[in-house]
Amino acid sequence: MHAGGHTLGTSHCSSFADRLYNFSGTMMADPSLDKRYLPRLKRKCSNPGDTTTLVEMDPGSFKTFDLGYFANVAKRRGLFHSDGALLTDPFTRAYVLRHATGGYKEEFFADFAASMLKMGAVDVLTGSQGEIRKKCNVVN
Repeated sequence: MHAGGHTLGTSHCSSFADRLYNFSGTMMADPSLDKRYLPRLKRKCSNPGDTTTLVEMDPGSFKTFDLGYFANVAKRRGLFHSDGALLTDPFTRAYVLRHATGGYKEEFFADFAASMLKMGAVDVLTGSQGEIRKKCNVVN
């Protein structure tokens, strides 16, 4: 598991607009999003096709590698489907809730370092063997 990478950085509205405007083709917002967070996101991302506006993945500390991301996910304030999905599995839910308290920084840092080493060992596909995805969670 490499949860926590979204503690740094920003994302374009178009990368998560389906959670705001057309969750699973319902033309509604994702019901798992925090009801107070949703209007804030919609104000920032009023156009679902917006590819220029950036939103913090970890509001309040998007430039700091810390545990704030887990507190946001625990409050159902993760931007992406993958963030929300962390609360649906008992193992990852317990991990998120434990780190949301802010008391397990060393464990998270060690876990993150191990996951980066593991990801670095993955063979990269090149040429006709692979593809650069236009949207990271969907095959072109």
